[in-house]
Amino acid sequence: MAAMDFPASSDVMIISGNSHPELANLIASRLNVKSGDASVYHKTNRETMVEIGDSVRGKDIYIIQTGTKDVNNNIMELLIMAYACKTSSARSIVGVIPYLPYSKQCKMRKRGCIVSKLLAQMMCKSGLSHVITMDLHQKEIQGFFNCPVDNLRASPFLLQYIQECIPDYRNAVIVARNPGSAKKATSYAERLRLGIAVIHGEQKESESDMVDGRYSPPTLPRSRTMDVSNGVPVHPAKEKPPINVVGDVGGRIAIMVDDMVDDVASFVAAAEVLKERGAYKIYVMATHGLLSSDAPRLIEDSPIDEVVVTNTIPHELQKMQCHKIKTVDISVMLSEAIRRIHNKESMSYLFKNVTLED
Repeated sequence: MAAMDFPASSDVMIISGNSHPELANLIASRLNVKSGDASVYHKTNRETMVEIGDSVRGKDIYIIQTGTKDVNNNIMELLIMAYACKTSSARSIVGVIPYLPYSKQCKMRKRGCIVSKLLAQMMCKSGLSHVITMDLHQKEIQGFFNCPVDNLRASPFLLQYIQECIPDYRNAVIVARNPGSAKKATSYAERLRLGIAVIHGEQKESESDMVDGRYSPPTLPRSRTMDVSNGVPVHPAKEKPPINVVGDVGGRIAIMVDDMVDDVASFVAAAEVLKERGAYKIYVMATHGLLSSDAPRLIEDSPIDEVVVTNTIPHELQKMQCHKIKTVDISVMLSEAIRRIHNKESMSYLFKNVTLED
């Protein structure tokens, strides 16, 4: 695709950390802007050092940094780069964070904390005046930030891939891996005019982190507490039924959709059930391909035919280990968002026909 109509002005600069330099180069080339001279490295004692070689005074800075396996270094690099620009009198600092780290830790669990809110506050405090991200794990995370957040969607690219690269996709059914992702699956199904199926039941996935945790016995002596064992009924413990597919997938292409593919054990378990129910091809579509630990090997040995993810997270090593992993380039969406923000244009075009379910 040709470079966008973006003026090669001196008041805009794109810099990036070490998380995803390929994506940063794609965005810079699409915008016809030269990447800024920023060196981000680690000292022998593992402290992060940032040296910005060009003047940022009075400029609009766009920092390209995403979350990878080296997540904590990614975060520190972003915070230090933003603070370096802030203290060097940059006019505005926009964080382009395609995959927001710690976004799965957005609910209170046991006696922990909501880590994504802590991270949001740190980002705003470091100097970010605007955040561009993509397919947040929960859309409510936007409320943790004290600055504007544009939560872009990758679904148009994945829908295009289904229509152009899956032969006979009209014979497909969109599958929700669990009832929680049924809304996203319904959105895909309505846009493609396809049916939907939902997988319900146990999927070899540990639910220990889902326990609320407020169940400790009182520490006061019993003489000072009221005995409520007779008055308050005990909440029955949940027990998941055996894995089951609600909907017909026999003789069909099954397309599972989700926002991220991290630990693939549950996807593999779902794929095995879909295969037993007669699905003759199984695809997994997701925005973020974390593909942690031995995910490539598990995918390679599974009934899954193809895992399609975007390049919000680098996964070249995983692709070398597993030929089933395919990548969709979403740099054009991020480039257009940057161009519109810099030119003070409306972002509504990028959210055309986007609903809360997407």
